[in-house]
Formats: sequence, C-alpha cells, structure tokens
Amino acid sequence: MDRFRIGLLLLLTCCATGYAQDFGQFEKREYRKGSSVLPYRILFPQNYDRQQKYPLVVMLHGAGERGIDNEKQLMYGAKLFLSTEARMDYPAIVIFPQCPEDSYWSAVSVDRSKQPYGLDFSYESPIAEPLRLVVDLIRYLQRTERVDRQRIYVTGLSMGGMGTFELAYRFPKLVAAALPICGGGDALKYDARVKKIPFWIFHGDADAVVGVEESRAMVERLRSIGVSVKYTEYPGVNHNSWDNAFAEPDFLKWTFEKRRRQ
Repeated sequence: MDRFRIGLLLLLTCCATGYAQDFGQFEKREYRKGSSVLPYRILFPQNYDRQQKYPLVVMLHGAGERGIDNEKQLMYGAKLFLSTEARMDYPAIVIFPQCPEDSYWSAVSVDRSKQPYGLDFSYESPIAEPLRLVVDLIRYLQRTERVDRQRIYVTGLSMGGMGTFELAYRFPKLVAAALPICGGGDALKYDARVKKIPFWIFHGDADAVVGVEESRAMVERLRSIGVSVKYTEYPGVNHNSWDNAFAEPDFLKWTFEKRRRQ
C-alpha cells in the first residue's frame, strides 16, 4: 500500500474515531411505555452532581434523521452541546429523541409534490405518538434526574421545528423557552396559553422545503397575542438554516438565561 493510501486510511480512521468519541458522550437509551418505544440519546453535564439541578434541553431532529438506529438524530445540533462553551458555561442535561420513520413530531399532513412542501397543520387532531412519548420522557426525567423544572428548553429543526411549536402550544407550562428552526405550526390556534413562553424563531428566506411564510405567520400570530418573539431570517439561505442558527453567538446565552414564568 502506497504512502498516500496509508495516510488517507489513517485520516479516515482518526476522523471516525473522533466522531465516535464525541458523540459517544451521549448515552444511548430507550424510553418505553406500553408497547411504544422511543430511542433517545442523553448527555449529562460534566461532573454531574445529584445535589444540584440542571436545565433540560430537548432537541427534535428533522425528517431525514427519523429511524430506530438511535444515531442519525445527532447529525445536527449535537456538536453545539458538546462544545467547550456549552460544557463549561452552560451545564445541562440534553436529550435527542428519535422519531420513527413512518411518523412526524407534529400533527401535520405534508404534500411533497409542491415546492416548498404543502403543510396542513391540525392541532385539533390527537397529539402525534412520538411527541406524546417525548413529553412522557421529559416527565420521567423530571422524576429520575436532577432536572430544574423552571428551565426546560425545546428546540428543533424542520420537522423538529414544527414539533417545537406544537409542544409549546400543547404543554405551555412545561416550556421555559422555544427555539424552532425552519418550522411552522397551526398559527391561528395560538392564544394566551403560550403568552409566557419566549420564542426565538429562525428561517432562511430561500427555503425550498418549508417555506419561510410558515415562520413569518407564526411570528405575526405570536406577536399579535403579546408573546415575546425574537425572529432571525437569513437572506438567501435555503432549508439548512440550522447551520446559521446553531452558529448564532447568543444561541446558548439567550436560551439558558430563560426561566419559566409563573
């Protein structure tokens, strides 16, 4: 084997090892309720101290990361919470649940023949089973881990942004802050129940999958009912606005300074 091929093999091996070592800090777990199973990964603070309480961050992935491998959901966002800044300055319990391939976090019908996709949200429908399991998991962790109930944060991208909006709507007393990225929701359903939740909403104005109008409609509705909304729209950015959102210098600071309002 020539030197080039040996060097390339070593480089790939090192990269793979680094990836495994980093994401390996997220423990693999499953939450079971009856016949339902929710795979999830969980990251604990360094030097986890059961005499203290910690914020809980819930990260909901997009449609492309659905499955049962308990791996793909870490593709976007995990590196942010493994960063030195996050680990040192914002110790928290962080969970990445995984939605099954044939479902969604949100009560939504998707028409993929259109561009951007046609989205029909129906919050009058029963809660989607994967989102119900996420809420059950949050409550389980409240009982079994050192979770600060006043500091539970929900974020997500694309399908996960939709789930973020809906979780905040259905369970407003659970959420201290919501950060939906390139998502959308059943805007006209939002009322005073979510008034105490601060939102930071992100979207690219060139999104060809989930149209920017989805977030714009949510911003307009939330502001009309007195909700504190920070909105960041990225000119020329397509669907991958999560890259921009996770790179925001104040993403962590803005999130972790929030406490649930009584």
